[in-house]
Amino acid sequence: MPVRPPSARHALVAGSVGNFVEWYEFGVYGSFATVIAARFFTPDGGDRAEALIATYAAFAIAFFFRPLGALIFGRLADRAGRRPALVLAVALMTGATTLIGVLPAYSTAGAVAPWLLTLLRSIQGLSAGGEFGGAVSLLTETAPPGRRGRHGAWQSFTVALGLLTGAGVAVGLATLLSESDLYAWGWRIPFLLALPLGAVALWLRLRLPETAGPSNRADVPGRADLTGRADAPGRADTARAVVLGVGRIMGWSAAGYTFLVVLPSYLQATLGTTFQQALAATFVANLGFAAAILPAGTLSDRVGRRTVMLTGSILVVLTAVPLLHLLRDPGTSVAAKAALLAAAGAMIGLLAGPGPALLAEMFPTRVRSTGLGLAYALSNAVFSGCAGLIVTTLVRHTGNPDIPALYAAGACALAVPALLTLRPDDHLRPLR
Repeated sequence: MPVRPPSARHALVAGSVGNFVEWYEFGVYGSFATVIAARFFTPDGGDRAEALIATYAAFAIAFFFRPLGALIFGRLADRAGRRPALVLAVALMTGATTLIGVLPAYSTAGAVAPWLLTLLRSIQGLSAGGEFGGAVSLLTETAPPGRRGRHGAWQSFTVALGLLTGAGVAVGLATLLSESDLYAWGWRIPFLLALPLGAVALWLRLRLPETAGPSNRADVPGRADLTGRADAPGRADTARAVVLGVGRIMGWSAAGYTFLVVLPSYLQATLGTTFQQALAATFVANLGFAAAILPAGTLSDRVGRRTVMLTGSILVVLTAVPLLHLLRDPGTSVAAKAALLAAAGAMIGLLAGPGPALLAEMFPTRVRSTGLGLAYALSNAVFSGCAGLIVTTLVRHTGNPDIPALYAAGACALAVPALLTLRPDDHLRPLR
């Protein structure tokens, strides 16, 4: 029996809201990385730098559960439909995030505390891996003609809103509470707020009609080339498309996490800024990111995904190191630094806006959620989840403060050849 498609607006809200909850939590974790390091990874007299590295290691481990989540939830979404997978993903994410808010710290639970935190982070990674594929499939499959880029960009836009909200809550708590209260109990509040947010997301998704499911599995057989054009792919072709997808979005993953998530701890550890100043800097960068996403997605519907994403990648390659130098320069005014941070965020927005639609257009309906979810999860596992760990470790051992910029620029440079394989008219072709 044919499934009843939801309205584009209903799909837009229900598909995006889970991403907001997910990235709100990731924004909170990044903003409070130094606090979490002190509460969970630093016994009395422990090394604070080592604790921060351990905190980012837990961050990275969660990302390596994302590909597994993409496979499990993606198969569910492609076989049973988008709604069941999206409902289960947001429920699992909400539960794990809330439990972090009540988790006993090292001073109470001893050595088991960091292991419990890592376990919950892994559960979050599993659910986050399933979130992206189902949400982007829903958004792009229900988009009006010629609007896939803009509709897919809402996934990235809610990511930005989640990061902004997480950073905003962190700034508010750091302003209202004393440092001792923030470290003692205040850090728990943002994680506990995930419970009501997740409940709203769950309610919206339970009311969502289906867009794809068993009735869509009888696609016309065929083969897919590396660009994802053709009908139903074989496993080898899907695997090659996944690898190519990773290559196309690796710059988005690496640069996005470097400038939008890792930045607070980097500014504190390397440049000696205060906790409040670091959070404010991240908030400004995320404002620039959010402002650019929807325009970039809309522009990609007109000029193509390749043009917009190549522009963003090349801009990061050319400006990442000079931008970091200006941020470190004592002579740079506060207003100029704010503008630089917003510009850095906007460059990531050029990648994040067209990115979801780009991935959706590489896979047919019967494997879309699995294929694009796996490509995104693998890219994030390698280039995002490890960003904090790599940057913090290399800065500590080399003393080179340019490491974050070099990491972001290097990944974007490597993404350029993969983006050049995109056809200029891919955005004009119907989804398969």
